[in-house]
Amino acid sequence: MNQSLEEAINQNKNLIYSISHSRFKQYPDKEDLFQDGAIGLIKAYKNYDASFDTKFSTYAYTSIFGEMSRFVRQDKGIKISRDITKLNLQIEKATILLTQKLMRQPTIKELSNYLEIDEYFITEAIKSVNVVQSLDEPINDDGKQITLYDTLSEKKENNLDELIALRNELELLPEIEKSLINLRYFNDLTQSETAKLLGMTQVQVSRKEQKVLMKLKDKLAA
Repeated sequence: MNQSLEEAINQNKNLIYSISHSRFKQYPDKEDLFQDGAIGLIKAYKNYDASFDTKFSTYAYTSIFGEMSRFVRQDKGIKISRDITKLNLQIEKATILLTQKLMRQPTIKELSNYLEIDEYFITEAIKSVNVVQSLDEPINDDGKQITLYDTLSEKKENNLDELIALRNELELLPEIEKSLINLRYFNDLTQSETAKLLGMTQVQVSRKEQKVLMKLKDKLAA
């Protein structure tokens, strides 16, 4: 490349900001996200070859997004799961007490105020438990009961960190792929039923499903 690393970073700052805000809308710490995006940009700069039949910004996009995805997965998968059991026990107890006091189910804000814990972590803890149940809930596939977690993991026992990481990867899928997985594994539809809803053939659903599962497996193994 003719431009220096500093010039490349300055010229592509907006690209990093754009990816962080469009692909990771719910993640709160945008500054840390930007730093990891910059690392992705630096890696792209070092590996880019002018003979590539693509613009540097296009080439860098994948590297930036990859670093951000890894950061978010590790942050949520480790920080949140470490105290997930303890936090959900606190939430469960608080919910019982507040329900008796308020004569209704408490809101996230009310739980946050009562426990003096940020709403974000309470929401994530609840979502994590829900997704563990969903990912581990059996569906029928050609007469056999399997789960999405079984499909992607060779391990027999559930690993909470892996389940949460899987949820995060599912959130990052393109909409068509996310819809396909949701219909197949969370709504218990057959490939034929899924094909009708998505305007595809059963063969197309089968092929795309296998590609998505392989992509998720590779991501989780990284």
